Amino acid sequence: MAVDAAVWGEGAAYEPYIGRWSRHVAAECVRRLDVEPGGDWRDIGCGTGAVTQAVLDGADPERVVGADPSDAYVRYARRHVTDARARFVRADAMGLPFPDGRASAAVSGLVLNFVPVPERAVAEMARIVRPGGTVAAYLWDYTQGGMQLIRHFWEAAVSLDAGSRELDEAVRFPWCAPGPLEELLRSAGMTDVAVDEIRIPTRFRDFDDYWAPFLGGQGPAPSYLAALPPERHDALRERLRARLPVEADGSIALTARAWNGRGRRPAR
Repeated sequence: MAVDAAVWGEGAAYEPYIGRWSRHVAAECVRRLDVEPGGDWRDIGCGTGAVTQAVLDGADPERVVGADPSDAYVRYARRHVTDARARFVRADAMGLPFPDGRASAAVSGLVLNFVPVPERAVAEMARIVRPGGTVAAYLWDYTQGGMQLIRHFWEAAVSLDAGSRELDEAVRFPWCAPGPLEELLRSAGMTDVAVDEIRIPTRFRDFDDYWAPFLGGQGPAPSYLAALPPERHDALRERLRARLPVEADGSIALTARAWNGRGRRPAR
């Protein structure tokens, strides 16, 4: 089955699927960075503005500039992040429109998997931060099963369609583990590199609260689902309903883990 497995761009669909959880991870990522107040931040692959908002809320910046190649995401972020210290521009992570060595920090949240050459994106982040500045990136733990809401989806999908395995993020995205993420940062010349985990609860009111966001067509799993004929779509829904851990009140308690990496551009 041919599926565009990297469809992102609609903020209203992204938020209930991943955005509501990524905001918690963004806040914790920013909290762990040692960036002095008044800094000049860059949010690379800003999407709906989760990292930008986390910086505004927790880091007391002078300015935050978010960059994303999607016009729809940039428009969404501008509408929903209205702090005067923030602005958003359309830009490719592999060719950022920012001068060398000016930013205090550059952060990429959940983006590097969807950049054609992640090494170039991290090199660009290193280029734009000042000597001693911070580069950080976090990714969902797809490879070790830590992103449970998506892991359950693909396990159910593969049980019905073995060919769907090639679309699973765990197969497609090798950076989603501590070793590869650390190496990615070191390849851009970062020092003091560290990778740790951020784990958050992802609790759903009921099965519909879990299932409905997959209908938005944003990302590999929802894109796969949208391409299924009705009978296979329904079969996957029911397979998932049967396998999820439902509590007595109908809620579904899962967890999500992100690998969180950071380093510094060497001082002159």
